[in-house]
Amino acid sequence: MRAPFAANPAASRGRLHDEPPSATRNDFRRDCDRIIHSTAFRRLAHKTQVFIYHEGDHYRTRLTHTLEVTQIARSLARALGLDEDLAEACALGHDLGHPPFGHSGERALDHCLALHGGFDHNAQTLSVVTRLERRYAGFDGLNLTFETLEGLVKHNGPLTDASGRAVGRHAARGVAPAILDHNAVQDLELALYPSAEAQAGAIADDIAYDAHDIDDGLRARMFGLDELASLPLIADILAEIDSCYRSSGPARAAGDGVLIYPPRPAGEGRAEERRAHELVRRLITRMIEDVIGHSERLIRERAPASVEDVRRAEAPLVAFSPAMAAADRAIKAFLFPRMYRHPRIVRIMDDAQQVVTDLFAHYMEAPDDLLWQDAGAEAPAPARQIADFIAGMTDRYALSEHARLFDSTPELR
Repeated sequence: MRAPFAANPAASRGRLHDEPPSATRNDFRRDCDRIIHSTAFRRLAHKTQVFIYHEGDHYRTRLTHTLEVTQIARSLARALGLDEDLAEACALGHDLGHPPFGHSGERALDHCLALHGGFDHNAQTLSVVTRLERRYAGFDGLNLTFETLEGLVKHNGPLTDASGRAVGRHAARGVAPAILDHNAVQDLELALYPSAEAQAGAIADDIAYDAHDIDDGLRARMFGLDELASLPLIADILAEIDSCYRSSGPARAAGDGVLIYPPRPAGEGRAEERRAHELVRRLITRMIEDVIGHSERLIRERAPASVEDVRRAEAPLVAFSPAMAAADRAIKAFLFPRMYRHPRIVRIMDDAQQVVTDLFAHYMEAPDDLLWQDAGAEAPAPARQIADFIAGMTDRYALSEHARLFDSTPELR
């Protein structure tokens, strides 16, 4: 049953460029399909999440991360009576603006563009879906609905206060020029929260990051389950898993739908691998159930009657409970030094940043070497065009382009 505060595709604020309706799909479903069929979406398969592509086939890429976020977002939307298609669209598109080499590539481009407004992957996502995709005869971009666009831009909440002053992580440097430029043409109401569907997509991103970076970190042996056991939520889940595995005999019902599991399989390595997978899946379930339960409490307290009530609220409607928010912070605090700043990752990503920096500097000095340029009347400044080109690269293409232009290219190993 659709909640009264859910976004309704039949009442969408529409698209910047008018189009005839589809006979078979609503507007939010069309947004999903346009994102899936975009060039930028396909490139996510070869863009780094944390580990460079040649480190192994089982680590997350930007694409697999996006698909996992999308699954979680749909689960949350279904449980809360929200529009699943809009939640999916916001999740599918949320990382389209990421450059090659993950956050290291973003830091490099941000440094290169220090005198040109900086680089922000959310702003770049907006550029991708409104300007850089060239698939339609009548307009640039994908011409997504207002609801999907606001979800992509306000992935982390409002960007300004009511007076237009930048807030949150935008306070120090201001809102990205790409967002302000588009907002002058299509008001995305930067001072308001996005829909509950967009909020579901954003918190799904947090859940996926926590669970799957733990999974990848364990696979890469950057830390062990014994180290994770220092975190309260993880400790509880591991104790629950160990209690199940200590039982004997075949799995059997123990009342209330609880299963008693057989002993651990022979072989300590295999047992630890299964234990890790159990941890990840139970962590995802625990976090999803927490968001659903806490959001339902917020809904009862606030009684929003429309999507506008959600937008004009003083805080998100789809959120972790305070206890789970603390657990989320603890997981991220654990992962930062042990994974994201692990010497192996830092060494590779320092080389990756140099690749991006070298490419940017070369194109600025030799713009004729740029393989794509926008010659339109409203084309961005050269530095921004170069950033658009580099941000669209996959990891492999960035390395091959660097090898084409330079005598020596890092191997990133």
